Amino acid sequence: MQSVYRAYSGAAYLLFLVAFLYAVGFVGNIAVPKSIDAPTVDTPFAWLVDALLLGVFAIQHSVMARPGFKRRWTRIVPEPIERATYVLFSSLALIAVFAGWQPLPLPVWDLRGTAGGSVLTAVFVIGWLVVLLSTFMISHFELFGLTQAWRRARAQPLDASPFREVLFYRFVRHPIMLGFLIAFWATPFMSQGHLLFAALTTGYILVGVRLEERDLMQHIGRQYVHYRARVPALIPFVHRRAQR
Repeated sequence: MQSVYRAYSGAAYLLFLVAFLYAVGFVGNIAVPKSIDAPTVDTPFAWLVDALLLGVFAIQHSVMARPGFKRRWTRIVPEPIERATYVLFSSLALIAVFAGWQPLPLPVWDLRGTAGGSVLTAVFVIGWLVVLLSTFMISHFELFGLTQAWRRARAQPLDASPFREVLFYRFVRHPIMLGFLIAFWATPFMSQGHLLFAALTTGYILVGVRLEERDLMQHIGRQYVHYRARVPALIPFVHRRAQR
């Protein structure tokens, strides 16, 4: 059974990698068959379809992450692959967004070919790097469900890694979410569809951060409460400015 767990978690991780790399191309209109702005289709109520797709992803991503759901879910899904299953479902929900997305190509701004556009493209790349690097600053393979399966194979406890303040996490509590916000908004060509995507995902991130903070305070306790008081959620140095 341990080998099945490892294979399952590995397959879920590979699907995540595919979805993550496609997301970079999707949002940036880079080298993918269908991106946020192309191919253009004339679909009535495209904005409603897009909002529903993002809503399904947000509900899945948030509900399955809650401790209460996990306690009930692990009665069905073995604990060593619970996180991998979450990653699998999240990747499938994200792929559904890519497949069903209806572009709204009218421009809000277009800075392509300008110095400002080049700066925004560089910031876009930085945003994705912040996302990826932030996962390795905590525990990348635990975050995506691989560690849990390997611990079970070695008869080790499945407890999560201890809370640590490292690198980006010393400046913001949620650098992964900050990276996504940067990547979603930094674009030399902002279409109406891209604006809808960025606005709705920003709203989801703000709500999701609040839910995650509540869970973290209950799980970690006073240590996280002190951390939360010292370090801003998404914008670096905000607390320090307020204190001054």
